[in-house]
Amino acid sequence: MARFDEIYQEMLKKVVKDGIAEMSERTKHETKAIPGLHFSIDIEKEGFPLLTLRKIPIKMFVAEQIWFVSGARKPADFLRDFTKVWDAFTNPADTVTVAYGYRWRRHFGRDQLALLVDLLKKEPTSRHGVVVTWDPSGDGLSLFKKKNVPCPYSFTVNIIGGRLHLHNIVRSNDMLLGFPSDVAGFALLQMMLAQKLDVKPGVYSHSISNAHIYDNQYDAVNELLKRKPNHKPIHIELPKHSYDRAEKKEGKLVEQIAAEFAAQYEPQPAIIGLQIVL
Repeated sequence: MARFDEIYQEMLKKVVKDGIAEMSERTKHETKAIPGLHFSIDIEKEGFPLLTLRKIPIKMFVAEQIWFVSGARKPADFLRDFTKVWDAFTNPADTVTVAYGYRWRRHFGRDQLALLVDLLKKEPTSRHGVVVTWDPSGDGLSLFKKKNVPCPYSFTVNIIGGRLHLHNIVRSNDMLLGFPSDVAGFALLQMMLAQKLDVKPGVYSHSISNAHIYDNQYDAVNELLKRKPNHKPIHIELPKHSYDRAEKKEGKLVEQIAAEFAAQYEPQPAIIGLQIVL
């Protein structure tokens, strides 16, 4: 049985049972929210954390993560060929100001991903493998309604026992829509980094400061909690040189990785009509 489906239901149940219902001043929607929600899963032993309780668009998170690794910030640059998920967050220049990959590779005057890879090649036991997305010079701490600020705002990579482990730290997660895609995307990044560094992928960890569901999602959450996890664990092998090919924005790489997932992915029916609250 796919362990991630069980983990996901456990997390949803906790939000439903213990979540505090409050009205958001920004979105004008009620949310149920809890602080400090966390999970870990061993990708090598327990399988890839791809939700099967409902259908997740595979090419969406695969193309998104490749776009991140490339350091691009315009959806027209590769991403829009596969998904329009970031179109709602563009500015008038059709640019995503806080595009994660751009923040990782260019925004702070350092290529954090390249430095991470170089550090762990030369010093695999280093505990300094931290990549930051949040820019304290402009993100957050303001009543000005910005179109987007980073949700996953930092991640840490460690090689322990010959395996690469990634800890993703998230300030805010919509548990129905954002969370499953974030988990799948960053777990894919973990696998790309592990392959690049010639080690096995290990434990993926995900810590959320504010885990919530919106009032227009309550029925869908109840439906997901009724479904029985019955999917086999998913274990994939990435095409060779996936990290390097992602840097070059190879469209064929999206198709190849998506095919790896599709060969094993037999999700339960999609839930129609889900809408992102901006």
